[in-house]
This record gives sequence, C-alpha cells and structure tokens, in this order.
Amino acid sequence: MTPAEDRWHYEQRAWRRGADAVAGVDEAGRGPLAGPVVAAAVVLRRDDPIEGLNDSKVLSPRRREVLFQEIQRRARAVGVGIVDHAEIDRINILQATLKAMAEAVAALGAGEEDLAADYLLIDALTLPGLMVPQDGIVKGDAKSASIGAASIVAKVTRDRIMEAYDKRYPGYGFAGHKGYPTRDHKEAIRRLGPTPIHRRTFRGVVEFADKTDGRGV
Repeated sequence: MTPAEDRWHYEQRAWRRGADAVAGVDEAGRGPLAGPVVAAAVVLRRDDPIEGLNDSKVLSPRRREVLFQEIQRRARAVGVGIVDHAEIDRINILQATLKAMAEAVAALGAGEEDLAADYLLIDALTLPGLMVPQDGIVKGDAKSASIGAASIVAKVTRDRIMEAYDKRYPGYGFAGHKGYPTRDHKEAIRRLGPTPIHRRTFRGVVEFADKTDGRGV
C-alpha cells in the first residue's frame, strides 16, 4: 500500500520516530470574504481508528456532522483556534491562518488529558517558532487520517459560526455559502454593502468599503 492509499502512513512514521501524541492540523476559511479562519488540531488514538476520515470538502454535510461527533467522542484530544475577520485584515490571511493553527495546537492541553503534541502533521504548511517536529503535507487532508479529522472539525466549527451569522445578518446567505465568494454573495455585497464581519482587505469587499448596510458597519 502506498502512502497515498494508507491514511495512517504519516502517523505510523511519526510513531516509529518515537512520537506519542501526533496531531493533525488543518484550517477552514482562508478563501471567504467574511467571517473567521478556523483551525483544528486532532490527536487520534492508535487503538481506536475512526473510519471514513477524509478531506472535509469531499464529504457531505451530513457525513461531516457524523464524523465530527465521532472525533469529539473518540479522539485523544481536540483543539480549536479561531482568528476573526478584524485580525485577518490586520495581519493578512496567511499569518492569521498560522496563528489559528498555533492556537489549535496549544488548545490540545486544555481537555481532560493534559496533552502536548510531540509531532505535527499539517496540511501544506509548517508552523514557525514551534519547537515540535512537523511535516507539511500537500493535500494532507486526503492523505492523513489525523489531518482529515482536523479538516472536519475546522469545517464544521466554522460552518456553525457562519450559520449563526446568517441569523444576525439576513440577506447575505451566509448559511449557504459560508462567506465564500459566490455570485449571490458578491451581488449581496454590491447591493447591501459589507457587514461588520466582512474582510475589508479582500477583493470583492474593499471596493464597497464605503457603503454601509445600516447594521453598524
């Protein structure tokens, strides 16, 4: 079985190197025009593999929800980091993503088990400044069970945030597109102006920054 076919290949390699708490790390929300970027870090149990873990984008919403509950129940530890729209505008989306990932890794020790990750498997990126061995794996959410689990946790967490924003800012369709630059979303910005949660430095929003929607922008 090749590494691309074995979603535990990278975890097993880290375990062979002496690691105990191998955390998969991924994010959701780099591309949207509104809302936060959310990262998750997940340490799975060697003796309790969860079937069906994959890139969250290829899973149906219902399947993501089922797996989200399984991960929360069965994983050794789960951490989440959230960086909001204002911070994204202040430091840029790449730095905000790295910050959310670092916060997610740090949050692993906040659960029932006092756990610090001793090896990181990260989708595409590496985290500067952390004295922890790490592998940046391109398309890692489809290659590593741990990164796939983190992808699911980050996606479901962020989707729930955007669904709550949909109730607060009706007319933009946040519950559907989750802030991504769909045609309907961009038309709503043109018609109504940005909301307080829109990313003012992003193309598609910055052009309308002087237009308000009457809700405290």
